[in-house]
Amino acid sequence: MNVSSGRDRISNRMHLFSPDRPLSRGRAARAIALALAAAGLSASASGQISVVTAVDLALRNNPRVLGAQDDVRRARAQLAETHDAYIPSASFGSAVGQAYGYLPYPPTLFSGNGGSLIFSVSQHNYILSARAGLQASEMSLLDVQETVAQDAALAFLALDHDRQRTQAIHQQLDDANTLVTISQQRLDAGQDSQIDLTQSRLTAAQLKVAALRADDDLENDRDHLARLMGVPASSLTIDGAFPDAPLPTSPAPGPYANAAIAAAFFSAEAREQQAKGDAKVRFWPTINLVVNYTRYATFTDSFKNLETVYKDPKTGRSLLTANETAFGIQMNLPFFDKSRSDKSRETAAEAARALHDAQNAELDARDGQSKARHAIAELQAQAEVAGLQQQLAQQQLDVLDQQLKIGTGNPNGPQMTPKDEQKARIDERDKYIAVLDAAFQLHQAEVQLMRQTGQLITWLGAGNTPPNAPQAVGPMAVPHP
Repeated sequence: MNVSSGRDRISNRMHLFSPDRPLSRGRAARAIALALAAAGLSASASGQISVVTAVDLALRNNPRVLGAQDDVRRARAQLAETHDAYIPSASFGSAVGQAYGYLPYPPTLFSGNGGSLIFSVSQHNYILSARAGLQASEMSLLDVQETVAQDAALAFLALDHDRQRTQAIHQQLDDANTLVTISQQRLDAGQDSQIDLTQSRLTAAQLKVAALRADDDLENDRDHLARLMGVPASSLTIDGAFPDAPLPTSPAPGPYANAAIAAAFFSAEAREQQAKGDAKVRFWPTINLVVNYTRYATFTDSFKNLETVYKDPKTGRSLLTANETAFGIQMNLPFFDKSRSDKSRETAAEAARALHDAQNAELDARDGQSKARHAIAELQAQAEVAGLQQQLAQQQLDVLDQQLKIGTGNPNGPQMTPKDEQKARIDERDKYIAVLDAAFQLHQAEVQLMRQTGQLITWLGAGNTPPNAPQAVGPMAVPHP
């Protein structure tokens, strides 16, 4: 199993897709734009929050992003720790006291110990493992940022959809109440039956329930977006504008489908390097530098007793001095360690499993992206149909208004009444709500596709420099599954 090759470098935004050809959105966009323009529902952007601002605030305040940033700092510290094994460490201490009985080492006034790793064939693999772990945490941070951006973008879309839908339903409710009044007047005049009045009242009651439900959805989605952004819900207003940038239609030539897949491959690389390091422990020496200095407590009885023990038989002078220094190289050569051998096989199997899981996730991600692109094409067609239906309903309403003013021109034909006008208005609002729903579903699919490709933040135009954006550690490439 070979996961790394040193071909490519991961940038801090990791461009996973290059938009080759834009999807055709012209007719659907024109139909929706004409429908919205005909309804006269344009929002002023003054003092309102855009989707870019919403995503930026969510990226800065969301606990998931902050937690992923903590994971990056932890991984960076782990990488530094593997390098620090070669940096000498030093410690000082003291053991002053009185010893009784025979003690070959007298109390010390103070002592110092130092040492460092000089050579270990496994340490290089452990460093590579820590570096791959850092890259995996950086890619996980990018993935979390994309996830939070998706949540914020979908919440923004939902709030804008609720706002326009609530307004349309309340317009329907006003028209339905007017229809009830007209039906009552026609019933009193003997032109309508009690059934017609009951039907009008039922329509008004149903629209009242729909209006209450729409108001609840509006407030719930406003609160949800406010929590994501970390702002008060009472002061949250949005401009309703959403990016209309073209979508990529083909997979990027890069090795990863998105940041989550990259994190999986880097995690597999980390496990593989760990397994390689564990496998090299046997029959390779580990060499360490050892330094020791001791200053004995010469004023203690223990030291004086030992002076009488360690004497030169010829001169009678004590061989024990107040200072003792040791400097040398310590080498350890593992010869037989069954536990380490089994551990190396365990880590090798874990690394192979991690690689296979990453390859499987890559395949699933590519399949999901392909399905999302096809779904968007279908939703674009549905949006176009809904827009045309709303335009037709609006045109029919305009004709009805004109007929009410000047007549149909055919005295023998059925004449249009104010009751017919109110029904046409309610029907036109139904078609308009269908336009809103189709546009909402289309934008949702676009956000989900860009999230799957790992380019949602770039596509939205938000987070040009994401907070604490990770930097690539070094070249690393993973073969395609």
